[in-house]
Amino acid sequence: MPDDWRRHLTSLGDGTMRIKAHGKMRVDARLVTNEQHLQLHADDRGPEQLINAASLPGIVGEAWGMADWHFGYGLPIGGVVATDTEYGDLGGAISPGGVGFDINCGVRMLALDATADDIPNLKKLAGRIAGRVPAGASGKGGVNISMHELELLIQGGAPAACELGYGFDEDLRHLESGGHLETVNSDISHRAKERGLRALGTLGSGNHFLELQTVGKTVDVATAEQWGLYEGQLVAMIHSGSRGLGHQVCSDHVRKLERTYKKHEQGWRNEEWGYDIADRQLAAAPFHSTEGEAYFDAMNAAANFAFANRSALAHRLRQVLKLELGVDGEARTLYDVAHNIAKVEIHDIDGAQCTCCVHRKGATRAFSGDSNGIAINHQSSGQPVLIPGDMGTGSWVMAGPRQGQNKAFGSSCHGAGRALSRSEAKKTIDGKALKKELENRGIRVHASTPNVLSEEAPDAYKNVDDVIQLTEQAGLARPVVRLSPLAVIKG
Repeated sequence: MPDDWRRHLTSLGDGTMRIKAHGKMRVDARLVTNEQHLQLHADDRGPEQLINAASLPGIVGEAWGMADWHFGYGLPIGGVVATDTEYGDLGGAISPGGVGFDINCGVRMLALDATADDIPNLKKLAGRIAGRVPAGASGKGGVNISMHELELLIQGGAPAACELGYGFDEDLRHLESGGHLETVNSDISHRAKERGLRALGTLGSGNHFLELQTVGKTVDVATAEQWGLYEGQLVAMIHSGSRGLGHQVCSDHVRKLERTYKKHEQGWRNEEWGYDIADRQLAAAPFHSTEGEAYFDAMNAAANFAFANRSALAHRLRQVLKLELGVDGEARTLYDVAHNIAKVEIHDIDGAQCTCCVHRKGATRAFSGDSNGIAINHQSSGQPVLIPGDMGTGSWVMAGPRQGQNKAFGSSCHGAGRALSRSEAKKTIDGKALKKELENRGIRVHASTPNVLSEEAPDAYKNVDDVIQLTEQAGLARPVVRLSPLAVIKG
């Protein structure tokens, strides 16, 4: 029956609910939610995908759905699962569908030493940014780079972008993993490279955006001061990823792996590895297999391009800010976080250390200050966690725990999460009317089409404040400051 999983659901009273392992599940599933939140977002497909993921070979801990979970490809967006890299002969599963097509879609946040009062003309500034930062699906207007330069970027990430003049060395210590993941072969298809050649320094479409914001309510004053944030301050969020290059990398590996699985009883089976999966969209390879290593290496290459892309986008934004605001336009990187990524990390599982391949799809790290892999400048505060909301409500900056990694493999939500599908939003929301409403509220909006505004309307998303409250209650991260939108550039 479609709602069978609800018979195994219990509230833990801490902002989470557990779906007890049943059927072919190897571990429990856990949703960051409460009964009211669950009733508001009752689409069963997301939790059902999480249940499917809980049967992946080598999975450990629990399969997590962050408070912004919603239906995706294979694994729900907002899904976090970890597998033991040393499980069996070749290691636990690594699944491209568990990472997502937009590899290292992420957020970079810049902070200015200025306020909205320092902007002489917001309409002009927003127009200049929209003119300088290309948005939309085409990739038109990307930075002109050679194939050799592209190779440098997919191998070197943000540091390589800095070498090419897109970013500052000072930025690098404020980027997750320093903006660079190790790749051995960088073996991605020619088609993926062709798509990357046109895309550097472009936002893309859908939920990608550049947003100029102001710091509003401050919840954690000490941490805000430590990070140089104050009420009324101008900040900017850039949400983009690896563009067509990353999408092609995922498509290439998804197709290869899905062809190796045949229908078997109530699921899918790969005879070579003895892998049984519940959903073909979760097609996976053992981490240490030839196929698993090839995907992981290619994924890291695509992730490096995403770090470089956000560096180029920040560079373009800085050029406009400096031109329009002078010295007040100088912007420093607060942090840059990755979504849609698989990373090898050490975690405590049932009292023993485990080398895990942690898949975060539409989820972000929220590492504690005393964890491995966090920069020295965040060891007393915990890692900054950047949570975009919606363009009419606001966004949040949170922090990982000061001490003690959280129980979700050091993970948190990555945004508000969709409440309506794109098709539903287009049917019910008038994009032109929404633009007028937002601008009447003082929020400048630049979007390529009214359909984009309909799909990305505030009503298409969960209430970001509720998502933050549940995330805090679950002990995954703590709120620092709330941000209010001032100007929005969308594709």
